[in-house]
Amino acid sequence: MRGQVLGVDRTSGEGQISGEDGQRYCFRPGDWSDERGPAVGARIDFATEGNRALRIFRLPESDTAPVAYRQPPANDRNKYVAALLAFFLGTLGIHRFYLGRNGTGVLMIVISITIVGLIFTGLWAFIDTVRYLVMSDAEFAHRYARTYPA
Repeated sequence: MRGQVLGVDRTSGEGQISGEDGQRYCFRPGDWSDERGPAVGARIDFATEGNRALRIFRLPESDTAPVAYRQPPANDRNKYVAALLAFFLGTLGIHRFYLGRNGTGVLMIVISITIVGLIFTGLWAFIDTVRYLVMSDAEFAHRYARTYPA
């Protein structure tokens, strides 16, 4: 079937196609058989399976530019900085604020008011230090990545 690309999400690569039959079909980046990828307004040829477009090829007369995919923002937090903050200022929960865990950061400050609480938060911070250093970079980035509102 032939159709036209209606829209493409720049972050996920998913989009919609309007087929010549008047129906709309969804696609994912893996559905493209053409190395140039999707572009809004591109004329295409595709196979269907339900409401999904598969094996999508751009037609030769379609000369629109492909959509550039935007990678999600890289994690701007560093596990070594977090470990150093936990080791040196951990009883005050500074490392928790750095990682965006403000609730537990405030809790650590409140608990640190007493001597017993200071010992407890010191142990907590030491465990956090070791945990950050042992954690893989990928897991750290996944756990502590900032989420940006759309």
